[in-house]
Amino acid sequence: MQPHVDAPPPRKARRWPIALAALVVIALAAQGIWSRHNAQAALERDAKQASTLSVQVVTPQRSTRALDLVLPGNVQAFLDTPIYARTNGYLRKWYADLGAHVKAGQLLAEIDAPEVDDQLRAARADLVNAQANYELAKTTAARWTEMLQSRSVSKQDTDEKVADMLAKQGTLDAARYNVSRLSQLQSFEKVTAPFDGIVTARNVDVGALIDAGSSGGAQRELFHLQQADRLRVYAYVPQAYAQQIRVSESAYLTLDETQGKHYPGVVARTAGAVDPQQRTMLVEVDVENRSGELLPGAYAQVHFALGTNAAPLTLPGNAFLFRANGVKVATVDENNRVKLVNVTLGTDFGTRVAVASGLDGHERVIVNPQDSIVDGTPVRIVTPSAQPQGGAPSAKSHTDADS
Repeated sequence: MQPHVDAPPPRKARRWPIALAALVVIALAAQGIWSRHNAQAALERDAKQASTLSVQVVTPQRSTRALDLVLPGNVQAFLDTPIYARTNGYLRKWYADLGAHVKAGQLLAEIDAPEVDDQLRAARADLVNAQANYELAKTTAARWTEMLQSRSVSKQDTDEKVADMLAKQGTLDAARYNVSRLSQLQSFEKVTAPFDGIVTARNVDVGALIDAGSSGGAQRELFHLQQADRLRVYAYVPQAYAQQIRVSESAYLTLDETQGKHYPGVVARTAGAVDPQQRTMLVEVDVENRSGELLPGAYAQVHFALGTNAAPLTLPGNAFLFRANGVKVATVDENNRVKLVNVTLGTDFGTRVAVASGLDGHERVIVNPQDSIVDGTPVRIVTPSAQPQGGAPSAKSHTDADS
């Protein structure tokens, strides 16, 4: 009897472990490929994010209070004049020295001019002679006119006598005018103050030769006089604020040497036009100075209150790009790309600078932009986060451009 032999397993039963192993191998391969793909995609995203320029932005701010426009001012006396001689001679005596307070008409100096005195005496003698000749000619003309009525003399002779009288009258008038001229010239030997003021310079001394310029020499200033109880202060207002300055509006001065003290004034007049080269308008501010605390010729700062509606937009000083074709700011548009905008600068307030034109106040302006930044550059807006203790400040990225 033959022994019992088990039947071989079916062919399908022998294949399924092989298939399972193949599936495992395929799954492992797919997982590896997928992992490498994700890693590559993440690497590309990181590289793209790293290559995008990270920037911080600010929005232009407008002052909520009245703008105090501060400009350098040139302080001048309300009246300021040099005193010259009107006649030649030598200085006999002076009566007012440097710093003297004088009144209008007060004698400042006397000039010794003997030639003028002699000319005046001669002119007066000529006047007496001309007066006598005229009186004689007048009497003769009257007598001959009367005799003409009775035909005792000819009309020709009478006309000659009348013409001689008229000629003598002209000579008399000329003599009178000459006396008046020399009298005025002699009066100039006394140099007087034209107005109340302070003598700020005395340039001659006793015995100095005085040349009024009539002989062709250079005139020499005798005294310099200023009226400083009221001052004119001139300031050049930039074109951006020229229309905000009005006559009769208040202003005030400050000086570096008197910190915290204000000197009130009023806008007296403006040039009414902008200088085409400097793009500024000349403004005069009148300031009372009865105490004499302000000195003519000093440097001062003029403060104009322009009002809240005239307050300009301001940006930090490190937000501007100074290019060959003008000043620009780099803004970020809705697509997170750079857009360069031309602006006109106003007053520099120190940490912030006024923007006179070019912005409407809603732009996102890049702070501290790169000098090489150009239009269309993609950027990523970041904001500085709170600084952790013991660590350096970090930046946080905006996932939403409008957040």
